[in-house]
Amino acid sequence: MRQAKEAIELSTDDEDLRFKLIQDILAYIGENFSKEMSSNATGSKIHQYIKKETGCYDPYKNEKREGNEIALSLLPKVRELIKDDDSLETYVKIAIVGNILDFGAYTLDTDIEALIFEGLSKELVINDIDKLEEDLKKYDKVLYLVDNTGEIVFDKLLLEKIKEYDVDITVAVKERPILNDACMEDAIEAGLDELATLISTGSDSVGVVESMISDEFKEILTSSPFIISKGMGNYEGITEMSFDKQDIFFLFCTKCPAISKDLGVDEGSHILSKY
Repeated sequence: MRQAKEAIELSTDDEDLRFKLIQDILAYIGENFSKEMSSNATGSKIHQYIKKETGCYDPYKNEKREGNEIALSLLPKVRELIKDDDSLETYVKIAIVGNILDFGAYTLDTDIEALIFEGLSKELVINDIDKLEEDLKKYDKVLYLVDNTGEIVFDKLLLEKIKEYDVDITVAVKERPILNDACMEDAIEAGLDELATLISTGSDSVGVVESMISDEFKEILTSSPFIISKGMGNYEGITEMSFDKQDIFFLFCTKCPAISKDLGVDEGSHILSKY
């Protein structure tokens, strides 16, 4: 609900409209709340409604730009830090630390730089690095689901490392803006097209929502033998879907009590987990 309130504030200065949107959202949640309620689908519908009613289809545009600027400004320092440790695990840690660049969890007033460099010193609470390296040697292609703008600058470092295993990479981005998630324009700005084939999920859903992604992307997702998924939203969505003998890895920082409890870890834990 906090994210919805923030999105409303970013979308319009009309106090009457803001009040109406909050009323409508609370009514929607009240009518549909249940144990089976999908947080991804619910969040997607709420944010899509806000965009439609306000006519502001990219409320987090400024925050996304700020995220990119922060990440790009820190990139030289990060490259310097990893100069003496070229292991796969180091690059995975960098990609997970990039997941901190989430203005759905933090604000522009947060000292992101301090969080990032503190995060680089953290150990992975769930660490399936050996399994990841085994699969990088096993497969010749991978589907990589990115998460937030800004974060993708650090994903690029991991993608560079993955290329050393002679693996072809396909990166999936959002079709249209939702929160501060990366879209095609953002991925190209970060230079991901230099390392990977870029495709769209066909939706503007929070994370992956099976009923909202395009049929084309669903076919790619459910048939890809090797998947690396960034962020909590993608974790939530993928674990609600059915997959058949696919090797799927989740990379993210736990930023809410529900996901932390689901994994049996403390909030703020850094995770590399094979599904």
